[in-house]
Order: sequence, then structure tokens, then C-alpha cells
Amino acid sequence: MRSVGRAVAFCRKRSAAFGELWRRSLQIRVVVSTLALSSAVVFVLGMVLQSQISDRLLATKTEAAVAQTMAAVKSVEPALTSINPVSDDVQLRLASALSELTNSSDQQGTADSVAGAFEPVFAYDERDLSSWKAVGPYSDVPAGLRAGVQKGSPTSQIHTVDRNGDRTTFLIVGAPVPNTLQPLQVYLLFPLTTEQNTINLVQSTLVVGGLVLLLLLAGITNLVTRQVVRPVRRAAEAAERFAEGELDERMVVIGEDDVARLAESYNQMAESIQRQIRQLEEFGQLQRRFTSDVSHELRTPLTTVRMAADVLHASRAQFPGGLARSTELLVDELDRFEALLADLLEISRLDAGVEELAAEAIDVRAMVERAVESVRVIADNAGSPIELDLPEHEATAEVDARRVERILRNLLANAVDHGEGRPVVVRLAYDEHALAISVRDYGVGLRPGEAELVFNRFWRADPSRNRHTGGTGLGLAISVEDARLHGGRLEAWGERGEGAQFRLTIPREQDVELGEKDSPLPLRPEDASSEQVPEEVTVTPQPAEVSTVDGEVDAPAKLERHTQEREEVR
Repeated sequence: MRSVGRAVAFCRKRSAAFGELWRRSLQIRVVVSTLALSSAVVFVLGMVLQSQISDRLLATKTEAAVAQTMAAVKSVEPALTSINPVSDDVQLRLASALSELTNSSDQQGTADSVAGAFEPVFAYDERDLSSWKAVGPYSDVPAGLRAGVQKGSPTSQIHTVDRNGDRTTFLIVGAPVPNTLQPLQVYLLFPLTTEQNTINLVQSTLVVGGLVLLLLLAGITNLVTRQVVRPVRRAAEAAERFAEGELDERMVVIGEDDVARLAESYNQMAESIQRQIRQLEEFGQLQRRFTSDVSHELRTPLTTVRMAADVLHASRAQFPGGLARSTELLVDELDRFEALLADLLEISRLDAGVEELAAEAIDVRAMVERAVESVRVIADNAGSPIELDLPEHEATAEVDARRVERILRNLLANAVDHGEGRPVVVRLAYDEHALAISVRDYGVGLRPGEAELVFNRFWRADPSRNRHTGGTGLGLAISVEDARLHGGRLEAWGERGEGAQFRLTIPREQDVELGEKDSPLPLRPEDASSEQVPEEVTVTPQPAEVSTVDGEVDAPAKLERHTQEREEVR
């Protein structure tokens, strides 16, 4: 049973390998298909040719044998016309005639004979017609042939005779001898050995010729297919290298045929793509340089404004109420402006690819706790308590603590902003190769398709919502890049009315590559409902109050309203 199982497994393995080769190789498909069709055609033609040759040989043999039988009847007719079946010398006279025909057969067995050698048989009926007597191998004559001869006409039949275990095929021709006193029949047994040898030779020739023809067709098909497939393979290899970043890869143009046109078209396409890629790279470099330069240039006046604002903020107790409030709003906006400049510089460095990962092996649990504590006050003010679900044992991984902690702060701030005052759950899990952290909120959730948009820069699902954390709109975009630097990924799930969950998955060691589905935590939370998604609820923003003093708009109220309007635009 084991040997049978191994044989079945081997056959399945070979079948799978051939199936993969069949799917991936155009040349194999063409050669095998050509061989299959050619084999069918050669087989049909071989059968037709063999049938035609066999029928023609047998027809010629039969025609000659019948003519020779009639000639034999005429040659023995004078000696057998007056034979008396009841006389004592009937056997002697029949034996003499049989000997004469036998000698004639030996002479006709030469190369110039038409029907070839034969074995004669004489059969005569006794007086009461109840039985037949014969001279020669009368038992080899089949009953059907005897019945046909008894009707008075020459008859032929192919019959195989078994003589002492040696089977021989004969063409037996029988004819009645006229003008005899009693019914007398002559049978000539022509062996078909020569014809059978000829048919066997033709058959073997057809088989060998067919195999040789198939091999030649396979070789020719393989050669022709290779001439067609080789340029296509070169084009595919060139396209693969081009896709890997070798933008100078080109095909060699040989001749003026269709393959040459393919190479020319490919080269033109590659030139166009390379030109556009370079233009985009130059534009991206200019854009990153502009962002970096603007950010740096804004730092100098911003520093001056910050110093003045800090002085005003420190003396706000001496100001009237409205002016003190304006000072606080000014400091808050400066904080956000500085954070925006820092994020712009960070995203420009990430786009330029100059950021490096300072990874070290640490216990990620402590880092998660620090990130939670950094947003604890904001979460408590928003009414969203943060719950931790951490493993009991150490969860070590090679990470850049600053970047991963920044990812967690962004995810927690996002959960608090959209949590609708409900709890936020942070989970940590790990396996042999990967570590995952999920942040789950039970707020408004995401519409279909928004899970792919949340990581876009400055994208907001609902611009009318106010942020509790004062984000810049670049936090999730930076978090995605930080996750990619670790060789991991940041993913989002959400449903309207069910909340949202963000999952960070990173390898525990930097030399480990993660698959698309490798993660210790599910992306869709276990407590998510499988029921129909509730209808979308539209939230209408309320206008801010504007207070007036002596018929004029109060400056602090105007500044606060302007701040809210900027928040709505973001």
C-alpha cells in the first residue's frame, strides 16, 4: 500500500509540474498540440494506407488464385472425366491427378508465378451421396466453402488452419469438375505467408515512418516556435528588468519583420515611460525641496512670533478677559502650526527616502503604555477611557521606539477624535515572526471605501467634526511610512455605526518578511456585528456664537470663530 501511495504521489507531483509547465510555456503548448494533431493524422493515414494495400494484395491474390484453379480444373478434366467412383482404381487415379497438380504447384512457386504455390485437394461423392471421400487435406476446407462449391460455381475463402500448433492462413479456392460421372471437386490451398509478410513489412514501415515523421515535425515545430517565442521572451525579460527599475533597458531590433516592429514599439514605449518617470521624479524633487524650504523659512518668523506669544501668554493675567482669551488661542494655534511644520518636514524626508531606521530590541508593552499615557488626559476630557489588553510575558521586537510610539499616538488620537465618547481598546499580540497592535474605537466608523482613503494626506471623513487632539492631517500618512520602514503595514477597518479598528503589524526581527495575511490579530474585530450596516447619519455643524461690544464684533470671539472655521476646513 505504501508503494502504491508513493506512486500516486509521484504521479500527482509530475502531473502538477507538467501542468505548471503547460501553463507557463507557449513553446511547450505549441509543440505538444502539434504532436497530438500530427499523431492523429498520421494514425488515420497509416490505417487507410494499410487497409488499401492489404485489400489490393488480397484482391490480386484472389483473382490469380481463381484463374489458376480454373486452369487446374481444365488440366485434370481429361483424366477425371471418365472416372468411376466405385472402381478399384479410383484412389489411384485421383492420387495420380493430385501428384500432377502438386508438381505443377512446385513449378508455379517460382518468382514468375502469379498466385504462387498451392496444396491441391480432390473430393468426390459416393454413389449414395451420403458421404464424401477425398485425396489431400480435405479437413482443412471449411464447410461454408464446400457448400458454395456444391452449388456448382467457383468459390474462394480465407481460412486459418491449425496444424500441430502452427497456425497458417490460406486462400482456399474450390471449383467443381464438369463432365464427371459423379460430383467431383477440386480445392487449391494457397498459403498467404508472402502476403502476410508484405503486410507486416508495410505496417512496420508505416509505424517507423510515422514515428520519424512525428519526430521531424516536433523538431521543426520546436525550431519554428523558438524563432517566434524567443523574441517574445526577450521582450518579457526586458519588461521585467524595466519594471524593476532598470529604465535604460531596451530590446535589440533585428530585421524589419513583425518581431522587429515589436522591439521598436517596446523601445518607444520605454523611452516615453522613462521620460515621464524622470519628469515626475524631477517634479517630486522640486515639490519636496519647496516644502522643505518653505518649512525652514517659516521657522525663523515663527520663532519670533512664538517668543512674542509666550511673553503675552505669560502676562495674560494682567489683560482684560477678551484679550487674555485671544492670547490663549494664539498660543494654541502656534502649537498646531509648529506641529504642522514638523510633520511637513518629516513627510518630505520620508518622500526623499533619507530616513533611516534605528531599530533595537525592546519590550513593546512599555512603549504601548507610554503612548497611552501621553493621550490619557485628552481621552478623559473627551469621555473615552482607554482599555489595555497586553500579554503577560515580554513582547520583544526590533523596532524604532520613536517611530512606533508616534504611530500609536496618532492612532490613539484618531480613535479619541472619532470615538464619540466611547471606550478605546488597545490590544497587543505576537507570534513567532510578527507583532501586532490594534486600536479599536466604537464611534461613527467608516463608509465603504474609506478604509483605503484614511491614510491619504489631509483627508478627513467628516470635515465638520472638531478635533480634540488638534492634529495636522498628516499623522496617519506618516504612520504608514513608519510602518513600511519597519517592513510592516498599517491597515484600517470600519463600518458605519460599528466603529473602526486600525492594526499595525511589524516583524519581530528586521530580516523577516511578512506575508499579506501574516498577523497575530484579525483586522476585523471579533465584536463587530455581521448585521446590515445602519444608514448614514449626517451631522450638521452648529455656528459659533459671536458676542458684540458696543455694536462691534468682539475681537476674541471673532478670532475663536475664525479658528473654528479653519478647523472645519481641515
